[in-house]
Amino acid sequence: MGSASLLIIGTGALAGLFAARLAAAGHAVGMVGTWAAALDALQTHGVRLVDLDGRERAYPVRVFRRPEPGHGFAGALVLVKSWQTERAARVAAAMLPPSASVLTLQNGLGPQDVLRAALGPQRVVVGVTTYAARVLEPGRVQATGQGTVDLARHAAADFWQAVLAGAGFAVRLHGDVQGLIWGKLAVNAAINPLTALLDVPNGALLEDPAARLFMARAATEVARVAAALGVRLPFPDPVQAAVEVARRTAANSSSMRQDLRRGAPTEIDAICGAVVRAGQQVGQPAPLNAALLDMVREAVARRRDARPTDIQPGP
Repeated sequence: MGSASLLIIGTGALAGLFAARLAAAGHAVGMVGTWAAALDALQTHGVRLVDLDGRERAYPVRVFRRPEPGHGFAGALVLVKSWQTERAARVAAAMLPPSASVLTLQNGLGPQDVLRAALGPQRVVVGVTTYAARVLEPGRVQATGQGTVDLARHAAADFWQAVLAGAGFAVRLHGDVQGLIWGKLAVNAAINPLTALLDVPNGALLEDPAARLFMARAATEVARVAAALGVRLPFPDPVQAAVEVARRTAANSSSMRQDLRRGAPTEIDAICGAVVRAGQQVGQPAPLNAALLDMVREAVARRRDARPTDIQPGP
C-alpha cells in the first residue's frame, strides 16, 4: 500500500521499534507520550533503532507532547502499558479523525475493553505481538527478537495488515479475538513475572529446570482458565508456545523485569491478576498465577520504597 500518516501512542521499546520500521517503509509517523526524556531525544535525533543485524539508523518522527487534533492520521497504534490505556484512549479520541482506526498490541486483559468503550468497537482492532525490543536510552531502542503480529478479523484489519506487512512485520489474521488474547496471556504469564522476580533475560528461564517447570505450570493454569471460559487458544500446547517465545526472544529483558528494576508499576494485574479473577468467576483456581501476582506486587513495593526517586514516567 502507499504511505500513510500514522500515530504511535507510546515512547517505549515496542513503540520505538514499530515507529522506526513504519518510518523506514515510508510512512509519516507521529509519536505521543509523557516520557519527557524520550520526547526530547525523539525531537532531536528521531527514533533510533539498532536492528537485529547490529546496524543503527535514525528515522524522523513528529513529536507530540500533548494531544493535538487536526493532523489527519489514518490510524493509531497503541503501545503503552495496560495501566496507561485510559490516557491512551483520550489521546486517540482527541487526535484521530472519526474515520481512523486504532490497533492495540498491548498485553493482558482489559485494555481492549477500555479502548472499545472510549472509541467504539468499530474503530478498535485487537492484536498481539511477540516481537521484542528494549530501550537502550530514551528514544533509542534495540530489536531483540523476531516474532509475529496476529490480528483479529475486523473491518479495519486489512488496513493494518497491509501497513505492517509493508514494514517487514510477519502478520496473520485470525477469526477468534479471545483466543488470541488468552494465548498471549499464557505466554506472558509464563515468562514475564519469572524474569522479573529472578532478574534474568527471557532465555535464562529455559536454562533453569525449576524456572522452566514454573513456566510450564503458569502457562497450563492460564490454558485451564481459558478452557473453563470456553476460549480456544491459538496453539495446541501453551507450554511449548511459551518456550518458543522465550527461545526467540532469549536476549530480551521483559518489560516487567525492566519495570521492577526501576520500581515502576507493572502489568502484573492485567496478566496474572486477570487470570486469577477470571478463574474465580468460573471456579477454576490459578494458585501459581495468584502467587506470582502477590510476589511481583511485593517486589515492586519494596523496590519503590528503597528507591523512591528512581522511577521514570511511563511511556
